[in-house]
Amino acid sequence: MKNCLILLFFLTLISCKSDKYDLIIINGTILDGTGSDSFQADIGILDERIVEIGDLKNAEAKTIIDASGMVVSPGFIDMHTHLEPIMEMPDAKSLIMQGVTLALGGPDGGGPWPFGSYLDSLEQLGTGPNLAYLIGHNTIRREVMGNVDQAPTLSQMDSMKNYVEMAMKEGAFGISTGLKYLPGTFAKVDEIISLSKVASSYQGIYTSHLREEGLGLIDAVQEAILISKEAEIPVVLTHHKAIGVKMWGASVKTLSLVDSARKEGLDIMMDQYPYAASHTGISVLIPSWALEGSEFSNRVQDPILKDSIKSGIIFNILNDRGGNDLRRIQFSRVSWRKELEGKTLHDWAILEGMEPTVENGAELVIQAQLNGGTGTIYHAMDEADVERIMKHPMTMIGSDGRLSQPGDGHPHPRAYGTFPRILGYYVREKNILDLPTAIHKMTGLSAQRLGIQDRGIIKKGNFADLTIFDPEKIIDRSTFTDPHQYPTGVQFVLVNGQLIVDQGEFQDIRPGKILRKNKMD
Repeated sequence: MKNCLILLFFLTLISCKSDKYDLIIINGTILDGTGSDSFQADIGILDERIVEIGDLKNAEAKTIIDASGMVVSPGFIDMHTHLEPIMEMPDAKSLIMQGVTLALGGPDGGGPWPFGSYLDSLEQLGTGPNLAYLIGHNTIRREVMGNVDQAPTLSQMDSMKNYVEMAMKEGAFGISTGLKYLPGTFAKVDEIISLSKVASSYQGIYTSHLREEGLGLIDAVQEAILISKEAEIPVVLTHHKAIGVKMWGASVKTLSLVDSARKEGLDIMMDQYPYAASHTGISVLIPSWALEGSEFSNRVQDPILKDSIKSGIIFNILNDRGGNDLRRIQFSRVSWRKELEGKTLHDWAILEGMEPTVENGAELVIQAQLNGGTGTIYHAMDEADVERIMKHPMTMIGSDGRLSQPGDGHPHPRAYGTFPRILGYYVREKNILDLPTAIHKMTGLSAQRLGIQDRGIIKKGNFADLTIFDPEKIIDRSTFTDPHQYPTGVQFVLVNGQLIVDQGEFQDIRPGKILRKNKMD
């Protein structure tokens, strides 16, 4: 009997050893997300988390990944993602195939509403990556006031404060503004400060699509810094850029403003996508007053008002988005005329038998808005500004991409390629960043900004969100002419310990979690 018990004991030990890990990663070069140099070690994963880092060559597991010649990093964190199609694309393949394991949604003032019930719905649906959300100022202002150009009443202001507080209690990571867009463009700075104070009281952050990124860029950065100071809130200048030929080089000044603010004790950071072209709606070319109250179609019927609107569009094409060349304005999504997707405003003018002048371009912009608008790519940035902002130590990486899938319009290539482009083009080919720094900007720095303690860094006890890539092969393939292409070089991606990319092949599973501020596992 005693011998039987001893045998059973040893069999149990063997069984436990065999099942010690769900998955082991061996022979990999680890970049842990802190910005530190790489090191060689194996990683053991059990029940969603990293439980061991060290020499595991003799350990056993259900799954073993040999990462020889590859880098093992924390899963990439996308600090600025347009997740609006998530209900139709819950797998978020265009993010996962880049190595993204956590995406922050609700940017540019456009967070979901009602907030808590939306997150509940996502939890029930299941998602490929982990998701976190901001509450959007534009969303709640429109809910309370509509698209009107006026200051809120005391009652309306109280309602917006209550909405922010409700969202923060339901798990929002902060508040976002889109001060370039309706109705946020009508909000004065005191309104934003008041709402940001509410988010700050719940340890939230403030992310801002600045009021202007062209001629008014410097004033807009100063406004964001003022909000940080008065609301006592960490600020992210989101998709930071200098747009329009006249503003090329202005990043020298904006980064100096950030540095000065930080020396004064303010917590100012930035995120950025690695491209010299932006993307937004065609309406950004139209003066805000012309769009107020959904009266645009009526206003363009008035010859005097139409002339004023057209003059404003011409000014914006020349100074902010087009630089006197209609080929710089490219259509990504045109629901009412699919043949224009991928083509430029110059191409459209030619198709209509018009001279491709700025004046005729303005006429077509009016026509596009009357038809329901377009998604539009603006080739109006300078590569030197892109690189200067990228190198700043307080710059994180965010795609600003919209969830995409093949056949879904003609998107900006950032939707498919942001993170591999950083590693392949800006690290390997151009040496703008070294690899540890780049990984830090894509992982640990972002987790720190969000206040997430158990993701973004490779260490024992953290969730097993990991990306394994070939540093010699990783690169984006999506282009402005052929955008629907997934990157190469991302070999394995784990979300909460589950393989969602296995040897470069996407797995149709949904291991992601919906993260809620102060309510995270």
